[in-house]
Order: sequence, then structure tokens, then C-alpha cells
Amino acid sequence: MQATLVHIAQALPRLGTWLRALLLAAMLGLCIASPNLDRVHSLAQERYGQRAASTVAAWRIMLEQSRNLGEAEKLEAVNSFFNRRILFEDDIVVWQQADYWATPLEFMGRGAGDCEDYAIAKYMSLLLLGVPNSKLRMIYVRARMGATRSQAHMVLGYYEQPTDEPLILDNLIGSIRQASQRNDLSPVFSFNNEGLWVPGATASSADPTTRLSRWREVLDRMRQDGFF
Repeated sequence: MQATLVHIAQALPRLGTWLRALLLAAMLGLCIASPNLDRVHSLAQERYGQRAASTVAAWRIMLEQSRNLGEAEKLEAVNSFFNRRILFEDDIVVWQQADYWATPLEFMGRGAGDCEDYAIAKYMSLLLLGVPNSKLRMIYVRARMGATRSQAHMVLGYYEQPTDEPLILDNLIGSIRQASQRNDLSPVFSFNNEGLWVPGATASSADPTTRLSRWREVLDRMRQDGFF
């Protein structure tokens, strides 16, 4: 995570690198209208065993029970499910890599992951529940840890309107709070599968690039897993 944020900070003048990847992924067919959750469930059993299959089954029940709720209740249900059921653990322990972005299946399969994995799983779950993509962004932040230390971190933001202050879904705390109530977090940039924004910008950034990102890679794996 730390290495990723340092690299991105150095690349801010050419943030289109990320946007190009996001738009390309969208053009390649990102669509959650017809996910194959039976395949997700079957792969959980096949790859990770009964415990993972049980977690995916519970996730599917949560989705079904939340489908007709209001958006605020959907946020609470999804945030609570992942924060309570999945353990926080560093990528080096779970994946033997310094920085790995897991699909929701991989996250639930291992039963552990770091902040990006929580944010991605919550993002995809809320899309499956019909929350508009335009209201959801994953937000890279610096999280203050104590008086003098900070670290790279990712949360999920929910924007009722594009210019509104977001609600923050975070694995560090159980409750969903307005961004103004999280003065321990300093935003660096935010993104979803439609664009990328720097703090204070109302439009996504775009520059020519040929690079792909970890986000593109995780989208490809989610497609293989059956999420869209």
C-alpha cells in the first residue's frame, strides 16, 4: 500500500494513466446487470473450501435481504457484513506480495485482506444492490495513526450528489460517518470504473497513456470470477 501511494503521488501530473485503464475496462464490458453468483459460490468451494463457501452464502443472503432497502440501509448492511466477517491482514501475509488488490471472491475466500480489499468488496456489493456507480468512489487517503505517524489507506465513499460531502465506509471503524467527521483522513484521489478525481476537482482527469493498473487487473479477475 505504501509503495503504491508513493508511486501515485509521483505520477499525479499524468493521472490519466489510471483513467485510461478505467475507461478501457468499462469499454471491455463492465456490467453487473447479470452476475453469475452461482459461479462465485461454486468457485469459493472449489478454490478455498467449505468455510469460504459458507461466507459467500452468507454474503448472498445479505444481498438478497438488502435488495429492497433504501440506500442508507444498504450501506449499513454491506459495511457491517465485511467489517464483522473478514479479518484485516497485510498483503504480505495473505498473498506473500507487498501490494495485491483482491477480488471479493478472493477476499472472502481467504477470509482476510487489507483496506483495498474491503473497499473493493463493498463497492462491488453496493453495485450489485443497485446503488448507482456515480454515487460510489474508492478513495485513497493518508490515515493519521497517532500524533506523528500516517499511512496509506483506502476507504469507500458514497456521494448522494456528485458535489456532496461523502459518507465514508471504512474498515478501521464500524460506523459510517461524514467525511468532515474523519479528520484523521486526508484524501489523495478517488476513483471508480468511470473516472478518477483529485481533491477539489469536479471532473475526472484524463491524459493519454498505455499503462494499466492494479484496478484493471482486479476487474479482469472479477470478470473471470463471475461478478459480471
